[in-house]
Amino acid sequence: MTLHWKVVIDAGDPHAQADFWAETLGYLVEDNSALIEELLAVGAVPEAATVEPHGHRAWRDLAAVRHPDDPYEEKSGTGLGRRLLFQRVAEVKTVKNRLHLDVHSAPGQREAEVERLLGLGASVLRIVEGPGGSWQVLLDPEGNEFCVH
Repeated sequence: MTLHWKVVIDAGDPHAQADFWAETLGYLVEDNSALIEELLAVGAVPEAATVEPHGHRAWRDLAAVRHPDDPYEEKSGTGLGRRLLFQRVAEVKTVKNRLHLDVHSAPGQREAEVERLLGLGASVLRIVEGPGGSWQVLLDPEGNEFCVH
């Protein structure tokens, strides 16, 4: 049996994180507005549970990005393939991630990719040179580590 999965990342601002990672990976921010409007219309969710970060309704405490080539559920806008879900949490990040993403640039393009990511709000934590190769460890806007190869 194959299981369906997604990576869930705690965030102080899930919508800002979704925007950063959508730009970083070339993914799409999921549009859940049709489902949200339907749930609002029947009183199933309060308006306070929503925001309008891109001119349409979104969940206040959740935002997700999905690969543009993967299937998604038409009614809810939820991706059915490769996706990252950002959920709002009250506490800030205080320790090193136990899990991180690796971003692979095109051959010979790592420095250009790092510069692009810095322009999106990332910062460089360190450069790693080792027997297996070299890469850069960056921080996303909320301080989550990820590597650029």
